[in-house]
Amino acid sequence: MTAGHPRPTRAELAAATDRTIPDVLGEGLAVLFVGINPGLWSAATGWHFARPGNRFWPALHLGGFTPRLLHPSEQDELPALGLGITNMAARASARADELTAGELLDGARLLTSTVARHRPRWVAVVGVTAYRIGFGRPKATFGPQPEPLAGARLWVLPNPSGLNAHFTAVTLGAAFAELRVATGLPDRRPA
Repeated sequence: MTAGHPRPTRAELAAATDRTIPDVLGEGLAVLFVGINPGLWSAATGWHFARPGNRFWPALHLGGFTPRLLHPSEQDELPALGLGITNMAARASARADELTAGELLDGARLLTSTVARHRPRWVAVVGVTAYRIGFGRPKATFGPQPEPLAGARLWVLPNPSGLNAHFTAVTLGAAFAELRVATGLPDRRPA
């Protein structure tokens, strides 16, 4: 992590298995980002996308959603920017591939309820494989999806995990920027 944010110990990470963390939600969200599930770092700290090496926060900034690079501990600043975070599956695991198809299917149903309740304008799933399994869309690709989700426009982004070597922070930032442009949100990065 960074200065002032100690790294979880091995024992804390091991104890975080199967833990859940609260969503970051607010009224009138422009975009609700949907992770696959919390990693152990996130479960140990209570912060979404907390593991060093996860490129969510850099991609969010490079995509123009935030005026500066936020630390995961600053996640509660997102609703004021019209942004929120939830997960497809609630339980923490070391790797997303530890989830079962049933957990992703159940997660898609719960996500649909969350979207119907909180009514974001856009839902951005960060992980095409989880989206394909959870929503039964085996041929889905990145970008806008043809069907809405509980009234929200739907978009699929690449997984920002450091394990996803197909995308760099720069290419992830470009994918996030494409979504930001589609939403009509301004580029919040300083000129």
